Amino acid sequence: MKINRLNRTLHKWFSISIALPFMIILVTGILLLLKKEVPYIQPPSAKSSNALPSISFELILKQSMSVKEAGIVGWSSIDRLDVRPNKGIIKVRTNTHWEIQLDASTAKVLVVAYRRSDIIEKIHDGTYWQDSANLWLTLPVAILLLLITITGIILFALPYIKRSKIKKSI
Repeated sequence: MKINRLNRTLHKWFSISIALPFMIILVTGILLLLKKEVPYIQPPSAKSSNALPSISFELILKQSMSVKEAGIVGWSSIDRLDVRPNKGIIKVRTNTHWEIQLDASTAKVLVVAYRRSDIIEKIHDGTYWQDSANLWLTLPVAILLLLITITGIILFALPYIKRSKIKKSI
């Protein structure tokens, strides 16, 4: 009986200790699964008629700086460029989570939208609060979730094991 009691105690306290972090990971994971379906989370990709990227980096920066909402003052304001030759666009992602989609051949601004999926992803993996939080928060939650699953299977299986032993002894 001591093992059964220990198993229940571990299961209960591990569950309580990870409840809030796990719920945050679960909800943000669901949102990330829906990011391509919900424009509020991530802007849909535009499509251009010409798929060949032919504009210069200077023109990309100039066109991006013309978008006032993004607040771009130079290359230091830009987090990354995402070139999509099959769609004929270049996505300019800023440090302030704005996304500007440019036509890859004419540099015409096609889409300007706030990109929430990056923030949701940072909350999901814990790096929103600290860069190494995925190691000291998310990893322990995953390990405890594994232990809760194992102890839960044991708690579920024990009555069946006991019944089969009783049936065999009769």
